[in-house]
Amino acid sequence: MNKKQIVVIIAIVAVMGYLYSLPVRGLIKPGAARDNEKGTSVRHQPPANVTVSTVSETAKAAIGAALATKINDLEGRLKNAANDADKLKLEKQLAAQWDAVNQPAPAAFYYLELASKENTLSNWLNAGNRFNDAYKLTQDTTVMSAYITNAVEAFQNVLKLKPESLDGKTGLGVAYVNGGGTPMQGIALLLEVVKQDPNNESANLNLGLFSMKSRQYDKAVLRFKTIIANKPNEFEPYFYLAESYKQLGKKPEAIAAYQKCKDMIADPVIGQRIDEYIKELKN
Repeated sequence: MNKKQIVVIIAIVAVMGYLYSLPVRGLIKPGAARDNEKGTSVRHQPPANVTVSTVSETAKAAIGAALATKINDLEGRLKNAANDADKLKLEKQLAAQWDAVNQPAPAAFYYLELASKENTLSNWLNAGNRFNDAYKLTQDTTVMSAYITNAVEAFQNVLKLKPESLDGKTGLGVAYVNGGGTPMQGIALLLEVVKQDPNNESANLNLGLFSMKSRQYDKAVLRFKTIIANKPNEFEPYFYLAESYKQLGKKPEAIAAYQKCKDMIADPVIGQRIDEYIKELKN
């Protein structure tokens, strides 16, 4: 599985999570609570028992015994490795194998271990991005703080090696907003990225999502439209654009964006849910 396929699958899972986080009739009523509007931060106390072993067991249950066979073999070889060179080689294989089955949490821990041994930009970026992805996909609050803490560490190391790295600033900004710092720290970093690179996809996507969380849907629309203008074949910004239009009461625009998203993603479960949203808007 290549990097682009991994990103697409994570986007699908994230969209599905959003779809089922709200009822079909999900319009925000006037006077509804405004999450994160004041820049408050939800902080998590990091649990000490979140390790590569614990997250690997959960991930194996998710992928099934057949796909876990190769990983179990690599883990056994790593446990019995005779020297550091062999261990390093096996850790690289395990990181790649967890990527191949779209399980960012265990991959993140292996990349973190690799980064501690080989202090390279790519290792720290891979670790930070996987921890941010793992946070995005989990509903388990007991592991969230570990993912956030490790993501912050990874991206801080990226910026030590390359202070001008836009990927590092974007990843750290996301981790800060998720709870590794204050939301305003994170948003400031993301705004710094788009100031240097106005079309930066990741920074615009996350700024758009954070605007949605704070009910600033007009700002979210601008972010998602920026992405679409440069990457018209990606479904994720269309979905969130549709959600933002819906919350603004712009039903024709929301329907058009939902339909575009549905046409681009061949997933019957998501398609059925989107049909329900479109039906709601037409009534």
